[in-house]
Amino acid sequence: MQQLRSIDIGILVAYLVCVVGLGTWLSRKSRNTEQYTVAGRSLPFWAIGLSIFGSYISSLSFLGNPGKAFDKNWNFFTFSLATPVAAIIAVLVFVPFYRRTGHVSAYAHLESRFGGWARSYGVICYLLVQMARTGSIIYLLALATEPLLGGWFTAYGWSSNDVIVGIILMTGALMTIYTMLGGMEAVIWVGMVNSLILLLGPAICVIGLLMVMPDGPGQILRIGAEHDKFSMGSFGGSLAEQTFWVVLANGIVMNLVNFSVDQGYVQRYLTAKSDRAAGQSVLLGGLMYVPVAAVFFFIGTGLFAFYHSQPDLLPTSLDVAKHPDRVLPYFIVNELPAGLAGIVIAAVFAAAMDPSLNSMATLTYCDIYQRHFRPAAGERESMWVLRLSTLGWGAICTYVTYRMIEARNILDVWWELAGIFSGGLFGLFLLGLLVRRAGSGAAAIGVVCGVFTVLWVTFSNFKGGSYWPPALADYKSPLNGLLSSVVGTLTVLIVGGLVAQFSRRSPSDSH
Repeated sequence: MQQLRSIDIGILVAYLVCVVGLGTWLSRKSRNTEQYTVAGRSLPFWAIGLSIFGSYISSLSFLGNPGKAFDKNWNFFTFSLATPVAAIIAVLVFVPFYRRTGHVSAYAHLESRFGGWARSYGVICYLLVQMARTGSIIYLLALATEPLLGGWFTAYGWSSNDVIVGIILMTGALMTIYTMLGGMEAVIWVGMVNSLILLLGPAICVIGLLMVMPDGPGQILRIGAEHDKFSMGSFGGSLAEQTFWVVLANGIVMNLVNFSVDQGYVQRYLTAKSDRAAGQSVLLGGLMYVPVAAVFFFIGTGLFAFYHSQPDLLPTSLDVAKHPDRVLPYFIVNELPAGLAGIVIAAVFAAAMDPSLNSMATLTYCDIYQRHFRPAAGERESMWVLRLSTLGWGAICTYVTYRMIEARNILDVWWELAGIFSGGLFGLFLLGLLVRRAGSGAAAIGVVCGVFTVLWVTFSNFKGGSYWPPALADYKSPLNGLLSSVVGTLTVLIVGGLVAQFSRRSPSDSH
């Protein structure tokens, strides 16, 4: 297997140095809590929008989506189609709501609506989701790039596992350093730079695929159609199968979760100069994602066509049946010219360089330290808390990466964990927004029922149901696992609404 050439390594190193350098340079602006958490509420919409777009294109998309298309079809592209719908709803509802409340924490309003437990629940859910997300992103990056970088270290006695550990530690350290130094300003501007690289990387891959097909570009369409690789999945009405409608429902809910109760997105809304700029940034990021996601799925189909027509080019040692995410990095190094391969690998790393560490630190400061310990903490003390929290969460997320369960496709693991940890958070938000009579008790009952529903649907399907007790076989969920977030949200909203409807106490009585 060919390894990255010197010029490609040079481009990758230059990119990583620039990321840390930009974070260091921006540290001069992040000298108070307002700058560190919301960048002084003064950033242009296009920078925020590109940052939002970059958050969507993590390595879960850059490597996971081509791997899905290579292994199966375009079924999961349906998830992307829901993004503009969620973005429009966010502009009309969520952005004005959070801009109006003015809270830096996305969960502060839950305390005034339902009590302190609701705020704590939101914070815990977000932190768990981001640990899972960051761990999945870094782990996938390490698995996919180890075959490319490993050759540089085997001469020093490094094993494959050593290289994976090294990539994890390096990526975790770099993303922690630039975020800790530059704060939210660095998150936005580095995210914008990463987005531009992320646009260039897939474009190079597509052009490269079109040029190397033995019988010309049309061969991709022909082989893809012959093997049903462009299929969006079944359009049947089954809720037990991974149909178009099941993935679409999951996409709508999970995208709405991102725009409504994700601290990272809410903080970005607050960095904008005005309400109009905040709305424009959401539309820009959401609308850009769909065509770029289509490009990633096309790359996966193109890779299938390329290696199907020339099966001897794909070594069995790559084990693409177990790790389809590794196909794209292998193609990059073995088929793209020197220099261009380095740019694309830098784009792969750029996709992983969008941590939520600043948002996690912000919640630690606002919702834990300031709320429970030091409400009147001064600027110097607050900045120490924010920076040390960023460092701490960086270390924790890097450790979580080691604990990720290796799966056939890491994207599956992320969706399972996101559904579990998100639980009924979006349902709680909707309950507070739509059901005025709902008080603390109704919300608590709704959340408990919602979380149990999510766990029921998830573990009935996890690894083919192998984790479900045989004695309870008659009580397994008949729903596909992707519907866990959907039914969990609906359960919170319906149960909470019904309890509120039949309760004689008004919301004000619950506080």
